[in-house]
Amino acid sequence: MRTILPGKPQARLQALCTTEWEGLRLVIYISGHGLMILSGPGDLVQTIYHEDFEALIAVTIDEASGKIATASSREVHVYRPYGKEDGLLKWSLQCTIPRLQQEPKDVALSWGTDEELLVGSSSLRLFQTAIDEAEIWCRALSKPTRIAKFSCDANLIASTGQYDRLVKLWRRQSCGADDTRFDFTYLPHPTTVTAIQWRRPHTRVQASEHVLYSVCADHKLRIWAAMDQQRVPGLQLWAEIDMQDSVQPRQLNPEIYYQDRFAFFIDSQDFSRTTTATLKKAAEPGAANLDSKEQHALEHLAEIAKSSPEICVVLDRHGHMSAWGLENVGCKVRKPTDIFNIAHVENFDLGFLDSADLIENNTQFVPFCWGQPAAPFILLAHHFDGRIEWTECRLEELFAPSPQQERTRRKILWTGHDGPVKKIVRSASGKAVISRTNDNEALTWAQGFGDSDLGLTRRSALKCSDRIHRSWLLQEGEFVVNLHHASISLWDARPSRAIQIGHVPFDIEGHPICMVQLPKPRSDAKTIHIATISSKQNGIIWEMALPESSVRQSNARRPSVSSMKYLCAFGLDINDNIAFMLPVDPAGSAVWTSSSLDTFSKDIAISCTHDGRLRTWTAALDSDESAVEWLVTSTVETGIKEPSLASASSIRKTALVDNSKTGLTIWDMRSGQFDYSVQYGDLELIRDLDWSSTPDDQALLAVGFPHKVIILAQMRYDYLYAGVAWAPIRSINIKESTPHPIGDSTWLGSGNLLIGAGNQLFIYDKSVDSSDDMISNLTLPVHKREKMNLFDLVTILNGPLPLFNPQFISQCILAGKFRQAQRILYSLYNALKFYTDGDALDSFLSMSPDFFTTEAQQTSNSGSLDYHSHYGSIDEEVEPDLEEVAASLNERLSKLSLPQLSRQEQMQLADMVECVSTVTKHQRSMDENATRYLLFFRQHMIRKGQVPQDRASVTYREIVWAYHSGSQDILVDLTSRQFQGRMLWADAKDCGLFMWMSDVNALRTQFEVVARNEYAKTDEKNPIDCSLYYLALRKKNVLLGLWRMAGWNREQASTQRLLSNNFQEARWKTAALKNAYALLGKRRFEYAAAFFLLAGNLQDAVNVCLHQMRDLQLAVAVARVYEGDEGSVLRLLLTDKVLPQAASEGDRWLATWAFWMLGKRDLALRSLISPVHTLLDTPEWPKMQARSYLANDPALVVLYKQLRGKTLQTLKGASRISAKEEWDFVIQTARLYDRMGCDLLALDLVRNWEFLVQAREVPSQTEGPPDPRMMLRRRSSLVVDDLTSPKSPTGMKAGVGKPPPQKVFEEPEANSLLDNFGF
Repeated sequence: MRTILPGKPQARLQALCTTEWEGLRLVIYISGHGLMILSGPGDLVQTIYHEDFEALIAVTIDEASGKIATASSREVHVYRPYGKEDGLLKWSLQCTIPRLQQEPKDVALSWGTDEELLVGSSSLRLFQTAIDEAEIWCRALSKPTRIAKFSCDANLIASTGQYDRLVKLWRRQSCGADDTRFDFTYLPHPTTVTAIQWRRPHTRVQASEHVLYSVCADHKLRIWAAMDQQRVPGLQLWAEIDMQDSVQPRQLNPEIYYQDRFAFFIDSQDFSRTTTATLKKAAEPGAANLDSKEQHALEHLAEIAKSSPEICVVLDRHGHMSAWGLENVGCKVRKPTDIFNIAHVENFDLGFLDSADLIENNTQFVPFCWGQPAAPFILLAHHFDGRIEWTECRLEELFAPSPQQERTRRKILWTGHDGPVKKIVRSASGKAVISRTNDNEALTWAQGFGDSDLGLTRRSALKCSDRIHRSWLLQEGEFVVNLHHASISLWDARPSRAIQIGHVPFDIEGHPICMVQLPKPRSDAKTIHIATISSKQNGIIWEMALPESSVRQSNARRPSVSSMKYLCAFGLDINDNIAFMLPVDPAGSAVWTSSSLDTFSKDIAISCTHDGRLRTWTAALDSDESAVEWLVTSTVETGIKEPSLASASSIRKTALVDNSKTGLTIWDMRSGQFDYSVQYGDLELIRDLDWSSTPDDQALLAVGFPHKVIILAQMRYDYLYAGVAWAPIRSINIKESTPHPIGDSTWLGSGNLLIGAGNQLFIYDKSVDSSDDMISNLTLPVHKREKMNLFDLVTILNGPLPLFNPQFISQCILAGKFRQAQRILYSLYNALKFYTDGDALDSFLSMSPDFFTTEAQQTSNSGSLDYHSHYGSIDEEVEPDLEEVAASLNERLSKLSLPQLSRQEQMQLADMVECVSTVTKHQRSMDENATRYLLFFRQHMIRKGQVPQDRASVTYREIVWAYHSGSQDILVDLTSRQFQGRMLWADAKDCGLFMWMSDVNALRTQFEVVARNEYAKTDEKNPIDCSLYYLALRKKNVLLGLWRMAGWNREQASTQRLLSNNFQEARWKTAALKNAYALLGKRRFEYAAAFFLLAGNLQDAVNVCLHQMRDLQLAVAVARVYEGDEGSVLRLLLTDKVLPQAASEGDRWLATWAFWMLGKRDLALRSLISPVHTLLDTPEWPKMQARSYLANDPALVVLYKQLRGKTLQTLKGASRISAKEEWDFVIQTARLYDRMGCDLLALDLVRNWEFLVQAREVPSQTEGPPDPRMMLRRRSSLVVDDLTSPKSPTGMKAGVGKPPPQKVFEEPEANSLLDNFGF
């Protein structure tokens, strides 16, 4: 649903017309150089803009053909309708009629019969437009005509000029394209004729009985009719109505009294049709009971309708109305009862405004029968100050003799600009906006109108002689501040015409680029401080004292009492080459001064440099000292050169558009991380960015293009499936409504979106349809897929997760809360026992939040789990085995739809249930890290089975968990079983086996298993498939034996001869290298790496694996197997390739693994907190991906806590992390949990986190360096002294300072005894 403000109607007599064509009511008016075609109060059918940009003067529509004619000062355009049969009604240009040279600007248009078009100006010209335009009659006039109208049968034309007291009556003498003639007579009037109108015939007989109404400047309405055609041809004066006497003031001496009178006619046809429908509805069975007042009004209406009179309504500006009935119009002898009074009423308010301009004080009325039961009668009021009011009423209420509180109801107001909208600025609350055009005309609007908050009411019009660079709204739009090139002005926008009440010139270095309101104390709401900042990073502050806003100006000529003065100048203490500086999009409440100026203060401005550095600013004003202090609250290096557009919200989200205007990025200024990136097509240039927020501070971003707006919504962070943090939820295309591109857009406070295109304003409501393709792609709960608004949708996408959401269960397991995850499944099992579709399901499953935030007894390896210890009572019923629970749960999940989960999430929950059940079987024999790895590895394999084309392996997060596990032998066995004991290299890579195994001997054993399986994976048993693996194991002879059995291979003989040589000799090394390079040329990369190993060149083999095969895991595995973990090639690979890659991509998991492999455990710990590129000797500027939210996995805090006190090296690394860094790390992780919807885990983190004792708290040591263990608040005996020892995680079993264990006799194995005897 939308509301349209089509544009400012022209102040012309023929700016508005309406007719009913083929059962469709059409309302057409002109605005600027645009033609607006509407079919209802909010139904814009089409907007047509003239390419010559000439303002239109007149418009009219042919009731028979539906053709529309418009006129400008140079030509007349005729448009014909098409597409009505297909339900796509539009108008296209049929022909253009040039106007005569040196004609006056004014023109009159009127349609006759058979598509004849009358054009009146300095002459009357008649055109036939049935096929092509053809002039069939022309008559020069002594005085240019101002009004010219055909009678209903097109036999008469009534015309008059400006300030003319004569009406020319043209009678058609002959018809035909070749011989069309008219003669004329005069209808004299005592004064200037201001309006003429033909009566619309009610019957066929009335069509030939011409009746003309005319209004003069003497405030009298005259009725002309053909009373005696045989004796006196033409029209004669039948009667007149004195409008001045018809409406008299109800007070003896009113303070303000206007002499203006207005009149309109209700034709007997419309009056009879409306009255009949009203009486019929009142007589229907089941109609509402009427009280005595309503019944009397209905009887009064029925009495009036008996004679089917014409109705003449006279009214004034004070709400007084007098209605007259006209009977037997045109009879030879008029009886006194032929003109009778129907009603004299009050409270007939039609929105008259006082204006100093005489033209703007004029108003035209166009009544018609609407045919809607709730509003059968419509009155269009065209105010020449630029408004058209659509007013609904019921005739029994309109003419009721008894007092009525409300006789009419204003449905909608059509107004706006007459030029293209350039900029729209909202107030902080979004309840008021100001829109302005290129010609420095502005309108202020207030939100809220009638029964809906979709409407905007025009509050004030502002016309400024100086060019407006920036505008700012104060006091919800009651006052406006405009920034000009060398001055600033303050306007009172309470009257209908804004008044300038302050103007101060200034001189500043550079040109002004930003205007912003400074925060103010709540106690001082009337004193406003406005700051202007220039391109040279200096500025000026003005102090403004506003008058009382409760007193609304009724007289536009009376200025308000206010003051505006220069306060102080300032400079920004930075040396940035600022490209632009903008005020922060408020998207919320007003900014108030806090007790202190710090980074927690609200942002008020954002600056962007040419190299993409973003800074957000806040300020505090000391008005006593006439000084201001500015503070940078955040700085982000985006790396985007020459950005073209930026916008920041008050909740510290910033959108940035690149130089091509096709790339959009969204940044979180609080954490400095990059949230979202999208690249649009080359034809879709981004022109506007607008922020909004829900009541609970969830962000919405409207991205504006030339003809559409895409709305992006904030999403939950998803670290398990790397989901997007923002998603499009709605696309608004205005191309069908207007051909003009979008000028600007902004959010209203209610969540509706205001779009300005051309001279029109479109208001789109916040409702969304869940059947839309954009919404259906989101993970919405099944029972939430109904019509909702934007705020509800964003809340669903960002609110706290239910405990049984797979994302929450996964994060519980990563946080070491396996016991709580099991408890969730048991509780869900109990909740679903008697659950049916449509029932309510508690998101907490009746579990206490304390169960997740109590630190005690959270060891997942506990053999017996006391599931009832947190509930205060012990259930005697024994819980079933978890495997049975999992089977039952999955069966229920396949049949039911849980209300808080989407279909995709419910499938993921079923997979999670199966994984937890599988891991529980082996839980007692594994540590926590092995449990984490096994669960997510199992989940990865299930997902891979569902999506076979997914070639991704387990993430480095799972690899790091397994690497730091003490149960690696069990993990090797379980992962091998997953592949039925036939693990190939693709399978080993899938589970990251050779990255996380820490025992080199076991690693080589497993690598040999892979070599055998690669050899036997095909029926042919090709030795080429296993060459790399056996040569990495230095088992050339085994490979040679396999080649002896490969008689089918044509390369057998040559390869066997080559392998039989001694590759310690230089000549055979050279031969192997030649073969390796030849194989590289043939793109047989794996076989080439094998020949590099045959030549003893491990470095080249690793490079081939890394660069040509793009397999980091294979490169690491070959290096580790070939020369062990202390080899130079492996260390060079980790130092020169792996760590730079981790820094470039922001992969902290890969970085901490690489540092630990290198024995740099202090850096391994610090890489979990600090950016990886800052820890390298030769740091490189990271990619944008490195600053993504995905680089800040909340599970990093779990690993950090685990490793921090594990060894002396990690404690040493922790000592180099400042308390502020650790505090920021923990708080940022809590924010990530909150953004993920895991609020309970965020609460647990901040509630139970223990910071290390800082150096100043550590007692001084009398001898030797300080012991890092003194930093621990809880002393542990399991801190490994690794400052001079190897790095194997599995070797960290002994405590620091413990004596070496005594040697115990070990019985030799039987195999070793047999070996000693040669068996």
